[in-house]
Amino acid sequence: MSGLSKPLLTWSDRHGRHDLPWQHERTAYRVWLSEIMLQQTQVQTVIPYFNRFVEAFPDVAQLASAPLDEVLHLWSGLGYYARARNLHRTANTVVDDFGGEFPRDINAMMALPGIGRSTAGAILALVHGDRHPILDGNVKRVLARYHEIAGWPGETRVAKLLWAQAEAQTPNERVDAYTQAIMDLGATLCTRNAPRCPDCPLQGECAAFSHAAQNAYPGRKPRKTLPEKRARCVVARAGDRFLLQRRPLAGIWGGLWSFPELGLDEGVQEWCANRGLTTRDQIVTRSESQHTFTHFRLTITPLEIEVERGAAVMDSEQWLWYNVDEPDRIGLARPVTVMVERGERGNQ
Repeated sequence: MSGLSKPLLTWSDRHGRHDLPWQHERTAYRVWLSEIMLQQTQVQTVIPYFNRFVEAFPDVAQLASAPLDEVLHLWSGLGYYARARNLHRTANTVVDDFGGEFPRDINAMMALPGIGRSTAGAILALVHGDRHPILDGNVKRVLARYHEIAGWPGETRVAKLLWAQAEAQTPNERVDAYTQAIMDLGATLCTRNAPRCPDCPLQGECAAFSHAAQNAYPGRKPRKTLPEKRARCVVARAGDRFLLQRRPLAGIWGGLWSFPELGLDEGVQEWCANRGLTTRDQIVTRSESQHTFTHFRLTITPLEIEVERGAAVMDSEQWLWYNVDEPDRIGLARPVTVMVERGERGNQ
């Protein structure tokens, strides 16, 4: 075994996480689902979502046959909704192209939507014990500190060094246990802030610890000022229902239902008239909401107006009258959930 793996496995046998829901009945479907959910999301947040998903969709065939709206509804709150759309696409590909069984070949696994090298390696290692290195955020942090690999892991040069160490450190035996152990170590002890070095089984060989430089590794992503964007949306209310529009699959909140966006040069009354909606009241400006994305920060101003519920606007694929008191099982974009959480409904 490598110098890192032996003490890590000894520690994991005693202190690792062995009771996570996807560790019981460890199938490729359940591990794949957990790995996608765990991307950029902590374990404690993922557990209830995972449990709801496997209750609704016990296997990949049932996930594939489910409407996308149902998948997005159960995903609501986890964020990064491209993951949910990719789940649905991958489930259909596995059913259609692989007879409902996830491929054992890593290249075939990596070709599935939303599955990169590390995720593919983790699935095959955890399910089958196949020897594949992984390099998720937790593992990057452990290896960067252990080997004192300087620089931001998002840089190609740094990523290559980390992958080389991930490959070198992965043992030939107990690969499944090692894969879980190194992820656990990064999540519980070798954390980004205030790492618990006195409890770490790798302390004696950790280069960063020996130089009291744990907080210098891994390097931080270079900061940049995010551009600011503004948008307005129409909150057309007919009694206890709001008009929602499905957003395009590409772009922010792709495939989710949201308040329609108002053109820069378009007025609310004009927008309603163009869609056959008769307005009944004055426009009310609701509280702004701010949303931060990878490349920009967005401020949305909701403009609410009461309308008569017209039929001209109805299109089952793109439009929906939504009742927050008797909600449909659909995926909602963040501006809608923000307004609901604030209680900004009608005269409330």
